[in-house]
Amino acid sequence: MKKVIYAVLFLVVGGLIWYLFLKPSDYIVRFQASTFPGAINQTLKLWDQSVETVSNIEQQGDLYHLEQKLKFGDSIHHYHWSIEPLTDSTSKVTVRISDEDHSLKNKINIPFGDTNFEKRSRRTVLDFMENLREHTKKFKVTIVGEEEIPSKYIAYIPVKVTQFQKAGGMMKNFSYLTGELISRGAQLDGLPIVEVTKWDMQNDSLYYNFGQPIIRSEKLPIGTDIEYKRIFSKKALKAIYNGNYITSDRAWYALMDYAKKNNIEVENTPVEVFHNNPHVGADELNWKAEIYLPIKEPNE
Repeated sequence: MKKVIYAVLFLVVGGLIWYLFLKPSDYIVRFQASTFPGAINQTLKLWDQSVETVSNIEQQGDLYHLEQKLKFGDSIHHYHWSIEPLTDSTSKVTVRISDEDHSLKNKINIPFGDTNFEKRSRRTVLDFMENLREHTKKFKVTIVGEEEIPSKYIAYIPVKVTQFQKAGGMMKNFSYLTGELISRGAQLDGLPIVEVTKWDMQNDSLYYNFGQPIIRSEKLPIGTDIEYKRIFSKKALKAIYNGNYITSDRAWYALMDYAKKNNIEVENTPVEVFHNNPHVGADELNWKAEIYLPIKEPNE
């Protein structure tokens, strides 16, 4: 009997020590989101910039784990976000929250009532959930499957930006690029294209070529910052994106998830073809872009 009592006491004391001093979080919030991990990752980073407090967020090695610091008064709260894909269009999000300087106090008080720390944590996560719900209403991604990137000869301008600045870089160069081509009598040959040449997913930075397909001729601007190349046809996974072009990268993540699910090796160098002029109004959900993610060749 004494052995049983000692064993129970050992488990109780061990559990208390783990809960009070070793457990990494003070409070956990879980919810399900009706979108894929990449969209959650990017929305979370943008939301971090808008919260009404001092905040900082960092991606922890992959798209699925992020650590955020939020300052509330004299307290710094750590939010550890974990994103788990469930289906093609749903994800589970777990948020482990701790207070840098008042963790022990929180752990003691939480079992005995609804503390201010818990209420603030729920309000903060609910604010993000609402932000995410509103964002997912504004775009649509439809996976088409395997197709070929169309071969085009393009005049282009190399651009380096953050992912969020991608559309701004396009708009900044569109009038100049097309204006120079038309003024020299060049013949346009299709819709504007973005060819990503380097994508740093950890830091959300991009190198891309913003291009206008043309018919190759002698009537091309020379001695400017406009360059020329051919995009060769290549097998790729294709999606149709509808929404503001600022967030067309959501389709990149959807294609990456599709590739992973179907054991397809891809190159993280998307190609986008844009059907609409953002300067012309219309409902953004009617804007269309074809998104390609190149499939790796067997010898690559």
